[in-house]
Amino acid sequence: MSNFRGGMGGFGNMQNLMRQAQKMQEDMMKAQEELASAQVEGVSGGGMVKVTMTGKKEFVGVKLAREAVDPDDIEMLEDLILAAIKDAESKAQALSDDKMGGFGNLGGLM
Repeated sequence: MSNFRGGMGGFGNMQNLMRQAQKMQEDMMKAQEELASAQVEGVSGGGMVKVTMTGKKEFVGVKLAREAVDPDDIEMLEDLILAAIKDAESKAQALSDDKMGGFGNLGGLM
């Protein structure tokens, strides 16, 4: 007795897999586009320093409050800027995890 089944059962499953893969690729590309256009803001010093970056971790802006700039204490300003950058990066990573988390490690393939 043969295990061969007539028809195209195996081919139909392959087509379904291909459709699912194409849908996943489209969804992943959409999520990546959303990350590129999304912006997050990192803040430090109670709002004295603000850093803006995209969801893909590209810096797009820095705002300094006048009171954050003390010529006699440059180190404090440097620390505030670094803290705002880390805050923005953390928020961008959380956004990326949220948007791309459903794709597992496939996000790095695109």
